[in-house]
Amino acid sequence: LEKSSFFSGKLISKYAQFKDPKSSFSVFHQVSPTANVYQWNSIIRALTHNGLFTKALGFYGKMRKLDVLPDKCTFPSVINSCAALVDIEMGQVVHENVLKMGLGSDLYIGNALVDMYARFGCMDEALKMFDGMPERDVVSWNSLISGYSANGYWVEALEFYNMSRMEGIMPDSFTVSSVLPACGGLVNVKEGELLHCLVEKIGLHGDVVVSNGLLSMYFKFNRLVEARRIFDEMVIRDTVSWNTLICGYSQMELFKESIELFLLMVKRFKPDLLTITSVLRACGHLRDLEFGKFVHEYMKKGGFQSDVTADNILIDMYAKCDDLLASREVFDRMMCKDSVSWNSMINCYIQHLNYDEVLKLAMIMKVDMKVDSVTCVMLLSVSTQLADKELGKEIHCDIIKLGFDSDVIVNNSMVDMYAKCGLINDSLKVFENMKTHDRVTWNTIVAACAQSGDFTLGLRMINQMRTEGVMPDAATVLGILPVCSFFASKRQGKEIHGCIFRFGFETDVPTGNALIEMYSKCGSLKNSNQVFDRMKVRDVVTWTAMISAYGMYGEGGKALRAFEDMKATGVVPDHVTFVAIIYACSHSGLVEEGLACFDQMQKDYNLEPRIEHYACVVDLLSRSGLITKAEDFINSMPLKPDASIWGSLLSACRSSGNILVAERVAERILEQKSNDTGYYVLASNVYAILGKWDQVRMIRKSIRARGLKKDPGCSWIEIKRTLYVFGTGDKFFEQFEEVNKLLGIISGLMAKEGYVADLRYVLHDVEEDEKRDMLCGHSERLAIAFGLLNTEPGTPLQIMKNLRVCGDCHTVTKYISMIMQREILVRDANRFHLFKDGTCSCGDHW
Repeated sequence: LEKSSFFSGKLISKYAQFKDPKSSFSVFHQVSPTANVYQWNSIIRALTHNGLFTKALGFYGKMRKLDVLPDKCTFPSVINSCAALVDIEMGQVVHENVLKMGLGSDLYIGNALVDMYARFGCMDEALKMFDGMPERDVVSWNSLISGYSANGYWVEALEFYNMSRMEGIMPDSFTVSSVLPACGGLVNVKEGELLHCLVEKIGLHGDVVVSNGLLSMYFKFNRLVEARRIFDEMVIRDTVSWNTLICGYSQMELFKESIELFLLMVKRFKPDLLTITSVLRACGHLRDLEFGKFVHEYMKKGGFQSDVTADNILIDMYAKCDDLLASREVFDRMMCKDSVSWNSMINCYIQHLNYDEVLKLAMIMKVDMKVDSVTCVMLLSVSTQLADKELGKEIHCDIIKLGFDSDVIVNNSMVDMYAKCGLINDSLKVFENMKTHDRVTWNTIVAACAQSGDFTLGLRMINQMRTEGVMPDAATVLGILPVCSFFASKRQGKEIHGCIFRFGFETDVPTGNALIEMYSKCGSLKNSNQVFDRMKVRDVVTWTAMISAYGMYGEGGKALRAFEDMKATGVVPDHVTFVAIIYACSHSGLVEEGLACFDQMQKDYNLEPRIEHYACVVDLLSRSGLITKAEDFINSMPLKPDASIWGSLLSACRSSGNILVAERVAERILEQKSNDTGYYVLASNVYAILGKWDQVRMIRKSIRARGLKKDPGCSWIEIKRTLYVFGTGDKFFEQFEEVNKLLGIISGLMAKEGYVADLRYVLHDVEEDEKRDMLCGHSERLAIAFGLLNTEPGTPLQIMKNLRVCGDCHTVTKYISMIMQREILVRDANRFHLFKDGTCSCGDHW
């Protein structure tokens, strides 16, 4: 019977079912050459069913060369082979053959063509083919729906599923398994639950593929209880079932549970590589090195062929478990490394601050041409961490050579890197050369301006961002608010607060904290209180910000009450909180209370005082006139006093007129070799008061020799949405003549009230008349006079100054508030001063 076409055809098919294509070949060769289409169809179908798609198409080609005419049974297998190989060109040729032979209306061929185009991702062609079919069955609908679902067109997949139901098509397991991913992808809970009900109704719940689909869908809905119930009720479970469950738990960050499930699985099934990699990720997140090593050993003993992805996950797992050597061992034994492998290893070294190894690996990567945009971003982060501008510039050159200079993420990292290396101009150049700016770009450049201290530019960038219609996020807000704080731009701050409400950021704790700080620095303690009171969740930063705000306004009593309330709510104060509370006590003259808070640090909270806490205590004592006690405290410190400690004492000595101690402390400051110009200026001022001009000149020469610069004093005032800035001795501003004239009138009125200029605050070796003129040119006086001229009588004024208010200006402002009947709020480098009716809220504790 070996020549029988019917018998040989059946034998070819039967061997194919037994996964024995060699025997199918053998039978076909016995009957070759043959002109019988049934035998050709049998061998093509046999090869297709056994995944030998290229050979199947080869036989189709031979068949056509021998002029054996294919029939309607030939094409479904041939079309399936084209689809499996994603051979679009051959698929189109076969489609043309179908049309030439007039078989375009055949249901089975039509279904195969819809499926083929769907697998090519050509959904327009698939739909065109579907629409042209004169007859359709459930397979036709399944082919189209699964195509849309597999290609991520989930909306369309659901639409055509619903259309099929309206056409009266009863879904089968293939339909359901195609629609379930669409429900999960869209997180369409209602549609997913309806489909689940249908599965139960028509009895498909016993199908393992359908159950696996339901399991996956409920994990995408974050419905863990339903997912677990489906798994527990499954009659048959396969590896996919366990994979889905374990991966689902891991994705929901239930890492411990996913590991427990893995241990259950290995008793019944052999896991595949997907399961193992999921468990390795869980080990990394839990930092469970012991179990991570167990899984790795299980892989080796189980004979798993580790692919690049699995090795990359192993590198990451060992790195998270702090076993850098094991990470490197996995990396070194990898026969094939992709860019993810290199980046994973580089990231390991970055996490462990081993920057030398990072740079070595980067050099090797360059040779192997494995560098990608992710590598560039990581290397930029290294130069940022090291504040190494030369390295940053070198990486910038490589980025241009490699063509990544148009990548938004890379450019954002460069903007950040240059800013943090102190090169704001380079940061701006990168920003300006970028073709597109995303929200992160704007956030980065605004933060860069704030960090560099160029708040004017920061404000300009904020306005430009708003002009370009970029929607802010919480990070934008956290970058913008410090800019408003510096300028005390309450109007701008309130506008941003409005945006925070509109965009729903008001519940974000860091945003609330930033608002408290912004309002407090903009002269509105009331608004700070309102933000604080509305916050449902408060962390240690929230309480610290509020305590600090009270301190800035000299409300030491309120700061102490807030400190007690904080402890009562169970929030534990940190080092910064104690700086804020001692500072608040210092600016309110609450010496005993401040010292009690300092003692609490170690006694109640086991916090070791740092240099800044000792500086606050010195300030607390010396500001209240306890100079000797402050000096004794410094001498008893377990830490070596730095310039900040001596600076606090010197400032108080100068204010109290204790010149003997001041001269001694000034010498101590000069010994510190600090890079902060302010301390040298303070020492210079003491020598100027003593009339030791040679010492003054020597200090000023030393400042220049060390490349340090004294911050020039400036003050500013906002009137009718415009910011007016005044420098000390400034004569080139709008209305200078009117301001000068008004200050002269006010000087006369103050003299009648008993004011005498304190010439100690003019620190230049000049005549007394010139010293009086210099005092009149102090920036805060110019700003106050300008404000008096350009605002309605009786309205309050708010002045900001970048340095500490001098003693004479403090006295003058008290007189002006009384003579002009104005409330004047002045923020200097230390705190707020509210001048009203000839008095100041600071009680001269500033």
